[in-house]
Amino acid sequence: MKKLTYIVWLTFISLQYGQNKVGTTAAEFLTIPVGAKAVAMGGAFVAVADDITAAFWNPAGLSLLSNNEFNVNYSDWLLDLKHSWVGVGVKISDNDYVAVSVINMNYGAEPITTVDYPEGTGETWDAADLAIYLSYSHNLTDRFSVGGSVKYIHQRIWNESASTFAFDVGLLFKTQMKGFNIGMSISNFGKEMQLDGNDLLRPIDIDQSYNYNNSVITSTLSTDKWEIPLVFSVGGAWELGLIENLGFLVAFDAKVPNNQNTYLNLGGELQWNDLFFIRGGRSCLFKERAQEGLTFGAGIKYLISGLKLSVEYAFLDFGEWNNLNRFSISIGF
Repeated sequence: MKKLTYIVWLTFISLQYGQNKVGTTAAEFLTIPVGAKAVAMGGAFVAVADDITAAFWNPAGLSLLSNNEFNVNYSDWLLDLKHSWVGVGVKISDNDYVAVSVINMNYGAEPITTVDYPEGTGETWDAADLAIYLSYSHNLTDRFSVGGSVKYIHQRIWNESASTFAFDVGLLFKTQMKGFNIGMSISNFGKEMQLDGNDLLRPIDIDQSYNYNNSVITSTLSTDKWEIPLVFSVGGAWELGLIENLGFLVAFDAKVPNNQNTYLNLGGELQWNDLFFIRGGRSCLFKERAQEGLTFGAGIKYLISGLKLSVEYAFLDFGEWNNLNRFSISIGF
């Protein structure tokens, strides 16, 4: 209880003195929540982390999974963007788990217009983001697990692109209070990103006053380097038994990003017989100018020919923007 009080006290202090640095990082797609279950619970998942999407939220939860798992989830994001996450994990021993996952953000294509061709040149430009995760988790004891991910991050807009590598580290602790977990993670610890590409090549005359030098020397425009969104998360989750075959899970996450002020995610899940699930939450409490709001969703699990099939849905209220829907399908084997 002393440790828990200390964590809550630190969280309260960070909530009071967090800074807002919106627009100061690249690869912002890394902060878009994945998994219909986690989204429906308001993004309060760092201490839950009980499915393959733990590779995104807190890799320490992977080694607590009881079986191999495949998950794919999809969402139409803001401005008709397409966001998807695919992950597969394998339990290699009682205490060890490895997973590979991929995030893709597709911005679509648009026609290229110029002053001379305002209706379009006949060409199109496009953009896309990609992140590939390799995750590993290990149970140190029956109550304490650790995990980490190494990830390759790539962003491209037309002929320009930027890439880097980053790491995630997570801890998950099952306390002596029955059903109460504490989780912590650090996401996207890595190097800065810098765009480079053919469109940054420009001809230049080094000395216009001298007639006999090479007047067309190829130069490269240098773009700024941008940090990626480093996020520290700490949270708690408490699973309560209500009556026979009926349980309730309540969770909270405190998020401390390097490009925003600190904020809270709250969520809960009501489950019957580990078969039907109803979820709700509130994301981004105390976040300045936040558009994210209430969330809810539902899910169903079913055993088919030895495979654990899960179908899940989540709804996210995004304020002045369109409301968002996320769908997930998971297969345990």
